[in-house]
Amino acid sequence: MKKYYPEGVIYDTKQNKRYISSMPNLRESFFEGRILEAKATLCDGEHNLHVDLGGIEGIIPRNECAVGIAEGTTRDIAIVSRVNKPVSFKITDFFDDEFGIRTAILSRKAVQEECMENYISALTPGDIVSARVTHNESYGSFCDIGCGISALLPIDSISVSRIPHPETRFAVNTLIKAIVKSIDENGRVTLSLKELLGTWEENAERFSAGQTVGGIIRSVEKYGVFIELAPNLAGLAEYSENVRAGDAASVYIKSVNPAKMKIKLAIVDTFPPENNQAPLKYFYDGEHISHWRYSPEISEKVIETVF
Repeated sequence: MKKYYPEGVIYDTKQNKRYISSMPNLRESFFEGRILEAKATLCDGEHNLHVDLGGIEGIIPRNECAVGIAEGTTRDIAIVSRVNKPVSFKITDFFDDEFGIRTAILSRKAVQEECMENYISALTPGDIVSARVTHNESYGSFCDIGCGISALLPIDSISVSRIPHPETRFAVNTLIKAIVKSIDENGRVTLSLKELLGTWEENAERFSAGQTVGGIIRSVEKYGVFIELAPNLAGLAEYSENVRAGDAASVYIKSVNPAKMKIKLAIVDTFPPENNQAPLKYFYDGEHISHWRYSPEISEKVIETVF
């Protein structure tokens, strides 16, 4: 299967830079139908995107900026939001104006159609894909899974540890790995991430009773304080009215119980939250997963995902 990447991945590669470095290379890319990337510098009043190709300018006509623009199923914000960012495209033509200034005519839509036909349409639930977070909403993150084609990563599929907003887990433009959770009848893809971030045991084996470690306070309830030790692992400390959700904390580990999937903690101290997100640790590096069991075998409670 031919590889297609989120926009921006090939932008700084030597191969891509070589293809857009000269007119002969651009003409060769035109004849061979290569997918290239360059930065969009301007969206004009007619919503055409202007692209910097080094020696010449490229223009993506409005209807060629994205699948669905011509039909009205994709809003023009999809065009405007690409300014000052890399865009994928194919060269469809060249023309010279009356002053001999050459312009390349480009199509991002053609790249997206090819990606959908050769890549997206072949995906099945359980496939692991590369994705780039394009924007975060309260209900989830929208991710580019290839050539600007968007998929939704719902907030409850980001991690086992509950978070108040996706932006607490990763920033816009973060490259992540994700799993295809489902594909609807219209080809829209929904993603999941938590299955790649380790089981309860894989995360808990890094911690033992008697340690004092760092964590993030995720929820303060009357019966206790939930503290995230890792994206897929949280422990419970006794209730305290002097702590706030979102604060960082140092916690003492009182006990670790795999059978009940419980880690008892004691809060040592709390601190103002840090703004920078820690890199995600992936526990699986294959290309497909069919079944994932979060809970230990000795646990009576079964938490699993079947794709």
